[in-house]
Amino acid sequence: MNRGEIIAKVSEKVRLVRTEAGYTQDKMADIIGVSKKTLVQIEKGRIPAGWSTVVTVCALFRETETIQYILGNEPLEVLETIAHEGIDYRKEKTLGGKVWWREIRNKNGFILQQNILSQHYRILDSDHYRIYSSFHEGESNARFHELANS
Repeated sequence: MNRGEIIAKVSEKVRLVRTEAGYTQDKMADIIGVSKKTLVQIEKGRIPAGWSTVVTVCALFRETETIQYILGNEPLEVLETIAHEGIDYRKEKTLGGKVWWREIRNKNGFILQQNILSQHYRILDSDHYRIYSSFHEGESNARFHELANS
């Protein structure tokens, strides 16, 4: 998944997110920081949402079934991975990937996983802290090899 694909998928589902949350177009537009006219255009498929609007929708409505269906149970992790392009910029405790993740490799306390919905990769340490994430399989494998063999 890349930025364009996420923009397209979320833009396509904004109306569903809004109705799932129980908001009018006026209220939703106010919450996500766009005009009602812009929201209507997005909902009718005439224009895509901008990246900042997509990030806002995913962050504020991350618990909705619609956003979880598009990006899995950790939508912010998917957005961060795309925004930071896999840079190891922080460690964050995870639940270990019991539901949305497929384990690719496990060596010396490091786990390489792939998200079954977004298809992005992440590396966890033995305490289930995320230490790397990327959409690039080759880069993820190389980083895993560095960590697991150091």
